[in-house]
Amino acid sequence: MTKHPADAYQSVQTDAERERVLMEQLPQVRYIARRIHDRLPRHVPFEDLVHAGVLGLIDALNKFDLSKHVQFSSYAKFRIRGAILDGLRELDWSPRELRRKGRLVDSTYSQLSGKLGRAPDENEIAREMGIDLRELQSLLAELDGLELGSLRVESPRDGKEEDLTDYVPSKPEETPFFLCLRSEMKHLLAEAISELPEKEQRVLALYYYEELTMKEVGAALGIGESRVSQIHSLAMIRLRARLNFLAEPTATGARAKAAGTT
Repeated sequence: MTKHPADAYQSVQTDAERERVLMEQLPQVRYIARRIHDRLPRHVPFEDLVHAGVLGLIDALNKFDLSKHVQFSSYAKFRIRGAILDGLRELDWSPRELRRKGRLVDSTYSQLSGKLGRAPDENEIAREMGIDLRELQSLLAELDGLELGSLRVESPRDGKEEDLTDYVPSKPEETPFFLCLRSEMKHLLAEAISELPEKEQRVLALYYYEELTMKEVGAALGIGESRVSQIHSLAMIRLRARLNFLAEPTATGARAKAAGTT
């Protein structure tokens, strides 16, 4: 009887079989590592990311369950990216001063939003921080690497992070509560993204869903790679502030009340 191609991953027991599968997936490891490395300071070694990704691939191979009806390449992608991000957190590669500036931009954005009653633009943020627009845009480009964990939430299965742009089917024993919670989070994210300026929406769509690199996104939009990085960073700041607001009990209750009256 002829085996289905997916069956090749069902029982990878011999060293030769494992090596074959690992070699098939290595290009995906390097692709994911390259996408992440493009947004990091140049002092972070690319090969360190590849090494962490290979460990994630091995972990995926050990834990893959064909009965979940998920393609191995999709499952491996999830594990590879998670392993690389975990490795970066352990390295604590981001300078403490940069993280401090990131918190300052976040707080400035939130305060201005409350004061203006709308999302502030880059000029208003720069003015409030006492810096010029070029300084702010340079800072946004630096901060973009800090957003590597963006669009990620804590998994109810194992407490680790998972990417909202990659859906891995839930375990059968997952409770309706967690299913509802995940659905609500995705709804809030979609709502927040829909409120972003059109250019920021396009950058997120091209980067996360079309899986283009920052350079490719810039080429598609007719702007430079550094400007794409700045737009992405500002979009993340807007999303974080908006999601925090939407997740507040008062905001949730107001939306539910409005829905009940329509």
